[in-house]
Amino acid sequence: MIEKIFIFALFLFPLVFFHELGHFLFARLFGVRVEVFSLGFGPKLFKFKKGDTEYCWSLIPLGGYVKMFGDDPMKMDEIPESDRDVSFTYKSKWARFWIVFGGPLANFIFTYFIFFFLLLSGEKVPEIKLGVVKKETILHTQGFRTGDSIKKVNNNKITDFTDIPFGESEKIFSVTVLRSGELKKLNTDVFSKDLVGEIVNNSPILRAPMLVNKFGEKFKISSAIKNGQELEVINLDSLAESLVDKIILQDDGGKNQELVLNGSNDFFLQLGQAGYFPVDLRVKSINMNSPADKAGVQAGDVVVAINNNPIVSFMQLKEVLNSSDSVDFIVSVFSKGKQVDKKITPELKIVDKKTIKLLGIYSDGEWLPPMLIKTESKGFVGSFKFAFSRTWGAITKTVLGFKKLITSEVSFKNIGGPISIGKVATDSFNTSISYFFQIMALISVNLGVINLFPIPVLDGGHIMFIILEILNRGPLSRRKMEIAQQFGLSILLLLTFAALFNDFSRLF
Repeated sequence: MIEKIFIFALFLFPLVFFHELGHFLFARLFGVRVEVFSLGFGPKLFKFKKGDTEYCWSLIPLGGYVKMFGDDPMKMDEIPESDRDVSFTYKSKWARFWIVFGGPLANFIFTYFIFFFLLLSGEKVPEIKLGVVKKETILHTQGFRTGDSIKKVNNNKITDFTDIPFGESEKIFSVTVLRSGELKKLNTDVFSKDLVGEIVNNSPILRAPMLVNKFGEKFKISSAIKNGQELEVINLDSLAESLVDKIILQDDGGKNQELVLNGSNDFFLQLGQAGYFPVDLRVKSINMNSPADKAGVQAGDVVVAINNNPIVSFMQLKEVLNSSDSVDFIVSVFSKGKQVDKKITPELKIVDKKTIKLLGIYSDGEWLPPMLIKTESKGFVGSFKFAFSRTWGAITKTVLGFKKLITSEVSFKNIGGPISIGKVATDSFNTSISYFFQIMALISVNLGVINLFPIPVLDGGHIMFIILEILNRGPLSRRKMEIAQQFGLSILLLLTFAALFNDFSRLF
């Protein structure tokens, strides 16, 4: 937990610091006196004063603020004439615009420099790899197959999701994938938003080429033969689609045995007939007093069927349970080499307002996450150029995402708060440092865009007031300002509550 808190602080500190630094620098540029520069809110833990400004570190690290002299338009008449030249309120509209816009602008500039240095040094990021591609999906109809790694889109090299063109009318006419060690170009006809949505919903985690027998003993598939040629054995799911004629199994002692198949598409059925099953069907552990525990299922048992229908993955077991209206299920397992049928009534649990059925079984599967790939440096000039396009692409995609949220094309459940950001920060840090900074850049863009929303109390709200002041040919009335600020604060609190609610819903 301490490590996660440290990573979260390391992630959030630069975002807040540069945002507030943007406000601070533009305020000083236009001669506004800055009274407080704070990282965090609430009680001040550490502070010192230099010149007119008190610099401090406050207790609650979820943001920061810059307090400028005379920044309350409600009290502008109380400012002595001798101090009005250093007051925010008495500065020109142009100056106030840049002071307010300085925060989001700093976030965008910070994002640019992150991308610049990542491109200059070369990035280490997870490859865009597909997991199991089901036949009824858009991915399958467009020619994608299980285990494909995406290398090019519309003939442009792809290293991460930000490189994929994204727009309402953007078409993808070709995708080059790496399949079984060979590059294959797919001619596609799909909108980018649909393709990206399918890829995001496709879990890239694949099963290791491991099997178990009826006794729960593990075997590694060390080799596979098709038409007399040896295939590269990468994962179990891709192998199942290769229509192999023969596989070589290796036990823990290094002893090999040959298993002859007929090259048809019933790979898992043939394995089952020979007494071998995917390793994820082996039970790793059982929850005490769970339905599976009460039915007598034990660690080391191998689940092979449900309601007399064979299953080929632990995921399929979960899908069958939750797609059926049945209350009781007959779960067939191999226990110490003998097949037995267990009548089990699953436990019901509500997750995200959906009722799911649980047996209390944990899989002993071995999984293959996407590999990390190191990209080549684009050089100083190339990095300078591509950092602009990547930053602009991140901004436009963020704006488009919020548009979809407002128009209900995307559920509000996708909003995340500090807990979600902390999890993303920790996961990316544990993946690679470059991936950590890439996620930081994207969150920085989100912070900049959110602050430009025309909501009073946000930077965008202040900009809106400046524009209304121009149209009104003078300051807005005190009453209108109060109503607008109350409205803006209500909207902000509502969004904050929704984000925190989603955070805790995901936790519990």
